[in-house]
Amino acid sequence: MKYYVGLDWAAREHAVCVVDEHGAVTARFAVAHTDAGFAELVTRLTKLGAPAELRIAIERPSGLVVDTLVDRGFAVVPIHPNVVKSARPRYSAAQGKSDAGDAYLLADLLRTDGHRFRTLSPLSDETRALRGMVRTRDDMVANRVVLANQLRSLLGEFWPGAREIFADIDSPIALEFLDRYPTPQAGSSLGEKRLAAFLARHAYTGRRTVTELLERLRSAPRSVAGELEAEAKGDCVRALVAVLRPLVAHIAVLTSAIEHAVEAHPDGKIVISLFRSGRVCAAQILAELGDDRARFISAEHLAAEAGVAPVTRASGKHRAVVFRWACNARLRVALAILADTTRKTMPWARHVYQRAQDRGCEHAHAIRILGRAWCRVLWQCWQQRVPYDPTKHRAAREFILQLADGKEAA
Repeated sequence: MKYYVGLDWAAREHAVCVVDEHGAVTARFAVAHTDAGFAELVTRLTKLGAPAELRIAIERPSGLVVDTLVDRGFAVVPIHPNVVKSARPRYSAAQGKSDAGDAYLLADLLRTDGHRFRTLSPLSDETRALRGMVRTRDDMVANRVVLANQLRSLLGEFWPGAREIFADIDSPIALEFLDRYPTPQAGSSLGEKRLAAFLARHAYTGRRTVTELLERLRSAPRSVAGELEAEAKGDCVRALVAVLRPLVAHIAVLTSAIEHAVEAHPDGKIVISLFRSGRVCAAQILAELGDDRARFISAEHLAAEAGVAPVTRASGKHRAVVFRWACNARLRVALAILADTTRKTMPWARHVYQRAQDRGCEHAHAIRILGRAWCRVLWQCWQQRVPYDPTKHRAAREFILQLADGKEAA
């Protein structure tokens, strides 16, 4: 008898349902999100058959439950929540929802449509480590942006000059400046000599002179905040600086670790070859690609997963091409950075981007078009396990020949 397992993931307790090959429920139970609960889950599932032959459907491709099952040799099949949602009317006209019901739905969906879903391939330790660092850094950068915007908005209310003096409000020297001069009153006596001493003390490397920086500070609108308001908001500035300063420092440390990890990764050279610089973006792409080269059956499949290929909806005479929302958003961001960087450094990429703009595409749309072109390059390099070589890239070679012909004709 063949069995199919559905597992509805939750924070504290996981509902499990087992159905046989005829769709009859053979077991229903719940396990706690504890070490003992995981041990019970593995023990009960092992009694049903060999782990490699027992397929388990779950709505997420990662997490401690998934890692535990994969580590024990079970065939875990991630099913996207949108698929589960669209299948729910097949089982209930009222479309009711419960954890036990979702576990049954997952198990039966695996029984009837299991050939449509791929079994999860375990990641190597190197890729899991890289993915953990990259995703953590992405979340930390997002928090930094939120805090920096909050600080910038606060300064705009009562100390606009301090917001304008340095280019990046969350740079180390800007944070040091705000910690020393959190209010207009604190910075009222700041002259060229004091500012020059401050810049020297904190190793300022910008291109602006002391006079230019001071002019930025003084040309901003004057504050009309009262003494108590300015003092209170100055305390808020120092509080935000106190949160931002270690966050920026830890991001820098994590960035360095990521750059080292991507270079040491077995596939690191493949993705790094796409960039003149930018190890972090290369790490982001590699972390989302994973290790399983059978995961994407074609370059178009990769482009769809990365969200750079549009979705076509056609019925009868109606046809619409729309933005793809369902995708790996992290991979889409990384490919957008790759496209935006290379349009400035690689002639063929600049040509693809410019042609898209000439057709009336906005910047974001043109970047996705170039990102789709890069997907074809990336997929080929990844499948063949070779770094990117412009001399073997047909589009790059053809564009170079076109440029050469144009020069000869001129």
